[in-house]
Amino acid sequence: MITISEKLISQQVSESEIKDIICLPFDERKRGRLKTKTQSGNDVGIFVERGEVMRDGTLLKAESGEIFKVTAADEDVTTASTADAHLFARACYHLGNRHVPLQVGDGWLRYQNDYVLDDMLRQLGLEVDHEMATFEPENGAYGEHGGGHHHGHSHGHSHDHDHSHSHEQGNDHSHSHDHSHDHQH
Repeated sequence: MITISEKLISQQVSESEIKDIICLPFDERKRGRLKTKTQSGNDVGIFVERGEVMRDGTLLKAESGEIFKVTAADEDVTTASTADAHLFARACYHLGNRHVPLQVGDGWLRYQNDYVLDDMLRQLGLEVDHEMATFEPENGAYGEHGGGHHHGHSHGHSHDHDHSHSHEQGNDHSHSHDHSHDHQH
């Protein structure tokens, strides 16, 4: 098995230097430790620092010196859309209050399938579609701070990821956070 323990940060690497591709869905890209296979079928073990999502295009370096590129896999997602900006803002607000990982595009938003959220958005008036597509949610909730990313997706929209989500003092939230499950007794 090939052991990968280093994430390359903003280094220019030519395509010819990339040994193989590792295609992963979002839930695996947010893990720091996993075993998987490359596109050509080689077993790899990834052991990188936790807390940062491996974005589409992330470069990883194996202990042998070989470079691997992570790509976002197509996965089951829900894409909800509307041309009404006010309705779109309301949908983002309601999903944000639930702390749902959310990918935001121009008039559309995407999240991992959840029939409760689907029903809520339909009731608000959005068009809700299930599809196979890549899922690259906003950075804010995952400890990353950076500029926007632009990726080509099968959905045919431009993807600007420059939105941020913060909980500043003075915001009136109508929900409570029960953190009792976070502590071991």
